[in-house]
Amino acid sequence: MIIIGSDHGGYKLKEEIKKYLDENQIQYEDVGVYSEEKADYPTIAKEVCKKIKKADKGILICRSGYGMAIVANKFKSIRCASIYNEESAKFSRMHNDTNILALGADYLNFQEAIRILRIWLATPFEGGRHAERLKIINEIEEENMK
Repeated sequence: MIIIGSDHGGYKLKEEIKKYLDENQIQYEDVGVYSEEKADYPTIAKEVCKKIKKADKGILICRSGYGMAIVANKFKSIRCASIYNEESAKFSRMHNDTNILALGADYLNFQEAIRILRIWLATPFEGGRHAERLKIINEIEEENMK
């Protein structure tokens, strides 16, 4: 299960990604927005993050991907990366076990976004030394996210 959300700038790309998810029978929940009417990206990022515990992963889309990623990473246990190519998608999963993918609609076309999404969904977390680093990240969260 994937929780997906966008602001107005990411709406069109989100709708295309939803078609891909439907075609590949990947379950998702769309938390908005539902049009290109102006919307505040922090509100959508918050909704995705609140629901992520009920899902495997999340996708956030705005014009750059950066704003969404910044908001998402304010939540405990969220590891969100703004991704622009297949290699960074792969390593964000392998080394950082990202659970939310942030995409920038102004910088990616649909085909690029789908290639990134495919790799991101298919790549497992490598564990090992990376698990030790995630443990440190979790400790930092415990100290600083009360």
